Amino acid sequence: MPPTSSFAIDVPDTLLARVRAGERGAFEQLYRRFERPVFNLALRMLGSQGGAREEAADVLQDTMLKAFDRIGDFRGGNGAGQAPFWGWLRQIAVNESLMRLRARRKHERDVALENDEWLEDHAPPPPAAADSAQLQRALDALPDTTRSVLWLYHAEGYTHDEIAALMNRTASFSKSQLARGSRRLRQLLEPADVRAGGHAHA
Repeated sequence: MPPTSSFAIDVPDTLLARVRAGERGAFEQLYRRFERPVFNLALRMLGSQGGAREEAADVLQDTMLKAFDRIGDFRGGNGAGQAPFWGWLRQIAVNESLMRLRARRKHERDVALENDEWLEDHAPPPPAAADSAQLQRALDALPDTTRSVLWLYHAEGYTHDEIAALMNRTASFSKSQLARGSRRLRQLLEPADVRAGGHAHA
């Protein structure tokens, strides 16, 4: 079962109608609802080192402005079978984050592992991942693309095919990045005694 995205916030159709009508107060309500999910997603994907927090703030601003400008393109709603607004907004936020990662020109350094060098890794991160600050430090230690795949898969519930489409890669590339990133993340989050071989006694 895919994880529940932090974006999964119900937005009344009446509020969306007011945003479509250009009502500033309605847009501000929408902004407040999604400010934290958009910023956190950008921070997880971009990392928190250097000027990444400022980049994440830019992603937030650009995402919400694009959503406001393009609200007429959103055809979903709260009816049965309709795409939810939060999924549409999340897609804008992911695209904005990936655009900034591409601008860093580091993707060419991310080499996909050969198919016989990885196994799919569906195991969740260790309990230490519940510590937000510790998780962010561990994510910061990963390459940009690996970190993004890990977060989109584990936290947002994207499939490998969806991640591949977002990154103009293959599903195999996404799987290899997930396997490599998951193993590395567990190493970074495991207690020191476990990393040393588990010989410490309680």
